[in-house]
Amino acid sequence: MKSFINGNSHGRCILLSLHAPLGSNGANLSFPDLFGIGGKSTRDTMLVGLCNAAPYISSAFIGCWISDPLNNYFGRRGTIFISGNFCLWSVIGSAFTTTWEELFICRLMLGLGMGAKASTVPVYAAENSPAAIRGALVMSWQVWNAFGIFLGFCANLIVANVPRIAWRLQLGSAFIPAVPLCILIFYCPESPRWYMKKGRYPEAYQSLLKLRNNPLQAARDLYYIHSQLELEAEIVGNHTYLTRFTQLFTVPRLRRATLASFTVMLAQQMCGINVIAFYSSTVFQKAGAGRINALLASWGFGLVNFIFAWPAIWTIDTYGRRTLLLFTFPNMAWSILAVALCSLIPETSRAHLGLIALFIYVYAAFYSPGAGPVPFTYSAEVFPLSHREVGMGWAVATNFFWAAVLGITLPRMLDVFTVAGTFGFYAGLNVISLCMIFLWVPETKQRTLEELNFVFTIPTRTHMHYQLTKALPWWIRRYILQQKYVTLEPLYDFEKPIGHRQIDDLHENDRLRAQRSHNSEWMAKHQKQSFGAGRNAVRGGNLMGTRDL
Repeated sequence: MKSFINGNSHGRCILLSLHAPLGSNGANLSFPDLFGIGGKSTRDTMLVGLCNAAPYISSAFIGCWISDPLNNYFGRRGTIFISGNFCLWSVIGSAFTTTWEELFICRLMLGLGMGAKASTVPVYAAENSPAAIRGALVMSWQVWNAFGIFLGFCANLIVANVPRIAWRLQLGSAFIPAVPLCILIFYCPESPRWYMKKGRYPEAYQSLLKLRNNPLQAARDLYYIHSQLELEAEIVGNHTYLTRFTQLFTVPRLRRATLASFTVMLAQQMCGINVIAFYSSTVFQKAGAGRINALLASWGFGLVNFIFAWPAIWTIDTYGRRTLLLFTFPNMAWSILAVALCSLIPETSRAHLGLIALFIYVYAAFYSPGAGPVPFTYSAEVFPLSHREVGMGWAVATNFFWAAVLGITLPRMLDVFTVAGTFGFYAGLNVISLCMIFLWVPETKQRTLEELNFVFTIPTRTHMHYQLTKALPWWIRRYILQQKYVTLEPLYDFEKPIGHRQIDDLHENDRLRAQRSHNSEWMAKHQKQSFGAGRNAVRGGNLMGTRDL
């Protein structure tokens, strides 16, 4: 096992993806009635949503943000171990709760582990992967996450007929995959970039020897990472956690990465996948299925989600992250709209439930290779090493915050909007997400984490102008008008930028702007100190001190 994990990148990604708890989906059919919140009132539906959303609430507001200090002190592996323990013990506690308040608290604790783990694992996988296959290795985390979700649906179905305690087993079964995660994580090599960030170059080289084919490649990457660290230190300096967070929105290169990661993470929630992931059993039951048939239909969704995630391993580094998103979002829009329309078929018709299930499966098949793996893969690679933890924390917090909003509001939406209105609403959000991705998300495929600095040197307005005036007309002429010989001028060429020779100047402007920001902070701080010293001098009658000031 140790040699498998050390010598096989896929083995490490499988290990890191083992814990994907989703027992609440099936438990939603049982625990609300047992806890006295199974009614149709606004209070009851909101409390059910609150219990389901609890992990995402604590993830968004605490779990994602503690990943930065945890990574700083304990490294990538230590953070994953700590978060795995939160996931392990909280789900065991959930199985023994007797009130909805106790369940809510246990699921809040689960969210602490989920947030820290989700903010760390994609970064860890991205930092350990060669550029040419980085997308495939990082998104394999999402593939095995989908497998974990599928196992959750399997557990829901297996224990569905156990008297009285079925929902407890459904919630508690998530502890099983957390055990090997906590035990085996330290057999994986630590991130060499994290070692180098701490000045531990010998350990970084030893990690690279395990991650690359030969010592020459390891030495090359060691030098490459070192050079990038020097450049980052010159641009952003050495700042506190709060300052690094502020720089996500003030330093132009970081602000562009923040916007892009925010867009893809928000789009994942806007596409409506968690309507099904959280409440598929409830949706199928509202569509007329019995309890077991609803669980069986949800199991089918989990299976489709897992199977169709596999193609992205080959396509994410071939066609790119942006291309996968632009292809899958319009297809998700029409398929989820079809679910809404099929729900209007009378329940007495045999086609009612069958067509709803069919188009949910079609929707999942489009989601799995695109909006599923790309957001976390993309967000893990767009930030420089100096801001990678806080940047990924921001991205995951965005994702989990809107997942929490969805989880809280969805039971009420299903009651008020019905299935048709709810799915129609999310079909419209898919179209909006498509426009956001088209305008604000640059391509990152097959570029080293260090080369991505050049990608995000291009101003957002330049990227938007290029997409609207060059890329969109080219796509229309090539694929709609079938003009086979039209060519697209590239936005950037890494050998020699075409049409954007000012990139180096823009990069220098970013550096100077960051330096001015640092100088302004320094001057404000020392002016405040000087003012305080002068005030104290006057109070004490120290005339010499006053003259000096």
